[in-house]
Amino acid sequence: MLLRFDIEGYVTGFGNPDWARTHDAASRTSPVVSALVEGGATCTGKTVVDEMAYSINGENKHYGTPTNPAAPSRIPGGSSSGAAVAVAANIVDFSLGLDTVGGVRVPAAFCGVIGFRPSHGAVSHMGIIPVSSSLDTVGWFAKDPSILRRVGHVLLQLPYAVQRNPRQIIFADDCFQSLRIPVDRVYQVVLKSTEKLFGRQVVKRENLENYLDSKVPSLKACPSQKTNGETRNSWIRSLVKIMHCLQRHEFKHNHEEWINSVKPILDASISSQLHDVLEVADTEIENCQSARMEIRSALSSLLKDDGILVIPTVADPPPKLGGKESLSEEYQNRTLGLLSIASMSGCCQVAVPLGFYDKYPVSVSFMARHGGDRFLLDTVQTMYASLQEQADIAAKSKLSSNAVDRETSAEIAKEKVLF
Repeated sequence: MLLRFDIEGYVTGFGNPDWARTHDAASRTSPVVSALVEGGATCTGKTVVDEMAYSINGENKHYGTPTNPAAPSRIPGGSSSGAAVAVAANIVDFSLGLDTVGGVRVPAAFCGVIGFRPSHGAVSHMGIIPVSSSLDTVGWFAKDPSILRRVGHVLLQLPYAVQRNPRQIIFADDCFQSLRIPVDRVYQVVLKSTEKLFGRQVVKRENLENYLDSKVPSLKACPSQKTNGETRNSWIRSLVKIMHCLQRHEFKHNHEEWINSVKPILDASISSQLHDVLEVADTEIENCQSARMEIRSALSSLLKDDGILVIPTVADPPPKLGGKESLSEEYQNRTLGLLSIASMSGCCQVAVPLGFYDKYPVSVSFMARHGGDRFLLDTVQTMYASLQEQADIAAKSKLSSNAVDRETSAEIAKEKVLF
């Protein structure tokens, strides 16, 4: 009763009891669920989300926060927390979630499973409660990359095609500066796996700030914030600001009338966010939409049909349950900064687990151009075993927790700290 997918005869609760109380049971099942059942899957239940799916933490005071099997004292990540936990706990082989600004990718990273966010618009949104139509994307979780791929073939209705290997794997070096664990624990794992499978010739490095600065003029029209009296023009902060503006505008359009009439009981942190949403003006939306198209075009030009962009999924280990860290502006900016790249461009992204560091899950993300979903699913299928092998080697190495591979450190240090 709690997720965002309609199931005939059940109320779609949106993570809030007042929503469930004021809405009728669905008269038909979401086409996404129907397609999977018709393809041989069994629907076993519905799972918990953040209230009104408006958080990336995965906590819900009304129905309880799902316990993160990979780190029980830490948040599971959201908004699709229950779906990720169900896979991580081996309750199901795969599960569905919704990703607006990270609702699949964050819980996948924090729970140590694979999470796929397809290209925006690639999967039907019918029978799903919207948050922000320009950003909402149906995604899914799995532990096995072959199952992840099978689900993708059903939902994306992919015809048979010959599998292609990537011809370039591009490391966004500046994005790795945000990591709160040793960079080599992620960067070197992917690098060594890439070289082993495809050779060194496919490896490329890119400063994403410099690239997007020249390709996305709308970002320059949106200075991010002032620090010590000076405006910081970090592209990532500008991108987050534009993403929030778009998300709030569309959430307000979808749900303002219900919130004002019902006045639901909400968790304080969610209530504060929704209050800000209802106060937002409808200005700057045209610039937001322009930025979406510009960044999509820029990344399509960078990646073409055979390129993969490598970035961290999240910057931090999962924060403590009930702690203040997950609510801090610094944490939110670091996390949403990385997530905004796919959310705003509409490109497909997959979060891939890389074992554990200091007892907490590690995750890296691969992105392909908008429409490159099959290519991305195939790439994960090809690389997954090698990535796990390299992650295991890295975890067992005798490097101290503060040691960073000298070659990686030298390369990354050339890049500007953005987060």
